[in-house]
Amino acid sequence: MRVGIVILPEDRWWAAEPKWRAAEEYGFDHAWTYDHLGWRNLVDGPWFSAMPTLTAAAMVTSKIRLGTFVASPGARHPVPFTRELTTLDDISDGRFILGVGAGVPQTHYDAAVLDGPELSTRQRTDRFTEFVEALDGLLMTDGFDFEGEHYRAKGARNLPGCVQRPRLPFLVAANGPRTMTLAARFGAGWATTGIKSETQDEWWKGVAGLVKTFDERLEAVGREKAGVQRFLSLDSAPVFSLSSVGAFTDAAGRAGELGFTDIVTHWPRSGDYYVGRESTLEEVVNDVLPVLQGRNS
Repeated sequence: MRVGIVILPEDRWWAAEPKWRAAEEYGFDHAWTYDHLGWRNLVDGPWFSAMPTLTAAAMVTSKIRLGTFVASPGARHPVPFTRELTTLDDISDGRFILGVGAGVPQTHYDAAVLDGPELSTRQRTDRFTEFVEALDGLLMTDGFDFEGEHYRAKGARNLPGCVQRPRLPFLVAANGPRTMTLAARFGAGWATTGIKSETQDEWWKGVAGLVKTFDERLEAVGREKAGVQRFLSLDSAPVFSLSSVGAFTDAAGRAGELGFTDIVTHWPRSGDYYVGRESTLEEVVNDVLPVLQGRNS
């Protein structure tokens, strides 16, 4: 099993840089950051942009994979975003993974601050589908044309293209059947946050149901189950995975039983969200990661 960690883009670089370096030194397989204009009540504090943050992280690491967890179409147009993606893929020497999701409702800051039209869940899914289809074409084809309801492109250039061929990998976040179909069509990986629940057991039961649905979507589009990586965001559960070594070990074990190839946790924070101690993170790194990744401890 591969293990990743999310580092929120909230610290000035002098404080953030050591975390990104440590993520690689600790042996995590991938490291991520949120691609939001602001997130929940943390919008009242410092917040930095994902793509420059990941570019800086690429410059201070050499092996760990880096990605957005996740980018969404609300504040991005596929054409300029393609240039950013190609650049980051190049600077990281092919270590970048594009995590993408459908975006948030109008009640959330990312949507509200842009003061755009309110979209239903179906409309946001339509836009997301168009966004992923456009990015796939733009990253694969030089001189690409695209015309949809939400985005258009005419003769869009993409040279020199991605370091990773035929393009950088997509990790498609999906909890519903339509977005799961999108993940099955375009994703090197599928990511899920599970279904919001009051208890751990309810959450894991919901995750199991989503796994079954995703298997059905894969079968429907003719892809083998083993051909798509499966990522689980552990901290969407009611209990923070790094609240204790035992909590992390239990979550990792249950994810493995459900067939997840990758799990993602968050760097512990002192307040609001993902509250925990860095000493717990270090214990997990020393005692649990080697076992999960098949390394000698």
